[in-house]
Amino acid sequence: MAIDPIALTKQLVDIDSTTYHEGLAGAFLYEYLTKQKYAVERQAVSQPELALTPGGGEGERFNLYAALPGITPDVVLSTHMDTVPPFFGCTEDDEFLYGRGTCDAKGIIAAQVAAADRLREAGVKVGLLFVVGEERDSAGALAANTTPKGARFLINGEPTDNRLALATKGALRVELRASGKMAHSAYPELGDSAIDKLLASLHDIMALDLPVEPEIGPSTVNIGLISGGRAPNVIADKAEAHLLIRTVGPSSDVKDLILKAVRNRVEVTFSLDLSFVRMRRVGDLPTMVAKFATDIPTLTNWGEPFLLGPGSIHVAHTPDERISKRELLECVDLYVGLATSLVD
Repeated sequence: MAIDPIALTKQLVDIDSTTYHEGLAGAFLYEYLTKQKYAVERQAVSQPELALTPGGGEGERFNLYAALPGITPDVVLSTHMDTVPPFFGCTEDDEFLYGRGTCDAKGIIAAQVAAADRLREAGVKVGLLFVVGEERDSAGALAANTTPKGARFLINGEPTDNRLALATKGALRVELRASGKMAHSAYPELGDSAIDKLLASLHDIMALDLPVEPEIGPSTVNIGLISGGRAPNVIADKAEAHLLIRTVGPSSDVKDLILKAVRNRVEVTFSLDLSFVRMRRVGDLPTMVAKFATDIPTLTNWGEPFLLGPGSIHVAHTPDERISKRELLECVDLYVGLATSLVD
């Protein structure tokens, strides 16, 4: 019996797998794929210390790789099991499925499982790779890249509105930490404000002339987190900000610009660095440019990459996350067609 990607999506969305809590989704898929006669492997992925605090992500987390026993795949379909918080389950109407992960990326998992079923029936040597941690630090992809299976092609799934991506922007996470000296706010000359240093550094970073790629667009900067100080009447002795820069070229160029801009006023840590990636056209598939980052730069040992998936990135990570049932079914056909054209 053919796999129903709509039913499988609903089952997956009803499992909470926010980042660091992927274990239940992994266990469900392990059992599901084993029943589909795949040889399924688990790959443990370490739990970061920050997730081991009360209310954190205690429990097992692992990647899954599945293929028919004994084969070396020509093409691997891959995406991630984790979602952003908060978790909310699946609802539906005639047109859409709603819920956390419907488009990013549990609907994609379901479409890839359904496509792999058809591909193996057609004699294509296909594998499935589902990883953890994409929404935070690509920890699952980093682990998976140490154990490639010899595939020539990797079709990664993210919401691209069923269009083949010709490029994805990179992602550079920047953490700025300023130190100062506390004093009474009535006597600022006796202190050294960490907040003043941080704000001046942020001002200079936002004024930078960052790289622009004509076919892709500009580098962009988001100041996502900012904190510091003790009280309004205390000169701040510490402050920090976390930025995410979407890159369109070598990250080393952006790093150099940032280090020159802050001029040692703050401590700089580059805590995530995912490369900008270009990919090629295939046939007459409609195309797009992804302004977001993916696991592709971290899965370099899994073959030539392609990026394709159902759903809109504009509703991913929002309370209105949803996926069109029609688009989900269409993507199964697109995955089958793309994989077949690559291996022929």
